[in-house]
Amino acid sequence: MTDDVLLFTDGPLGRIRLNRPRAIHALTRDMCAAMSEALLAWAKDPAVEAVLIDHAEGRGFCAGGDVVALARSGAGDGKEAADFFFEEYRLNHLLFTYPKPTIALMDGITMGGGVGIALPCQVRVATEATRLAMPETGIGLFPDVGGGWYLSRLPGRVGQFMALTGARLDGAECRYLGLATHYVPQAALPELVERLKAAPARAAGAAGAFAGTTPPARIEQNLGSIAKLFAGDTLEEVIDALEADGGEWATTELGTLRTKSPLSCKVSLRLLKDGAARESFADEMRAEYALACRVVQTHDFVEGVRALLIDKDNSPDWKPAAPEAVLDDTVDQLFVDLPPEEAWTPFPETE
Repeated sequence: MTDDVLLFTDGPLGRIRLNRPRAIHALTRDMCAAMSEALLAWAKDPAVEAVLIDHAEGRGFCAGGDVVALARSGAGDGKEAADFFFEEYRLNHLLFTYPKPTIALMDGITMGGGVGIALPCQVRVATEATRLAMPETGIGLFPDVGGGWYLSRLPGRVGQFMALTGARLDGAECRYLGLATHYVPQAALPELVERLKAAPARAAGAAGAFAGTTPPARIEQNLGSIAKLFAGDTLEEVIDALEADGGEWATTELGTLRTKSPLSCKVSLRLLKDGAARESFADEMRAEYALACRVVQTHDFVEGVRALLIDKDNSPDWKPAAPEAVLDDTVDQLFVDLPPEEAWTPFPETE
């Protein structure tokens, strides 16, 4: 077990409180394992009627996974990274299939791995402080933890837009797009927790009782542009559309897109295309695990983490640097299924 996540019962609630504030609660393998162990036990405990996930202190819910550790592993044999992904994806799938009500308070920064433990929950509460994003293409990765499932099911091409640019959504935008089920003012969260303790089986109703007036969703005014300019199935088509538009919004998003790993962008588009057709979340996790085990050992991932998170020079040397130089064969090889003995599997209880 680990002190980086606090696990306890609070009346009829099982409580998961992320407790790694200096890292904005970035997930480690031990944290994922501890959460899964508690969830499996609570699933069989009649005294636990619902599970609430939040963070103990600090300015965010969860900033993602510990990608610096993953990059160090990826620069070697990649085994520790593979072990982390295996454990994390089991947690994601366990939450997705959980038999009791689950509630996530997505207060503050909710990115990457944080999205992976929030979106499977039945009740997902955003606040005025929420900043949700899948920014993986900026470090040479891809929107994993179910990104291929969730993003491909958003309206229009919003998922592709988020995956490619790493766009940060505020709480109102999350509520508008259905990524959050409720918008509750940050100041009301303590009272909401007390209400959940009193009525855990009616979690959605409890959250609704504290819901404030959701501000206008800024992304709404850009939905037409997103649907049109991110409609291409290839990265080159998206870039061409943004260049041809030439407007202020398109120029800004093009500038953002040019800072991302071309390989990661192509991988992300392929992931969402495949994910839209998958029949089960377990299939998604299995495919993402095979992909993650390979991508974590690519030049772009190790280099992206170095540039953005270790040296912080923000000048990654992507290879290839030009989208057209990223060959389809290169992308195809990353998506090959793993042999059965190496493939990801869910917890037996969730199969």
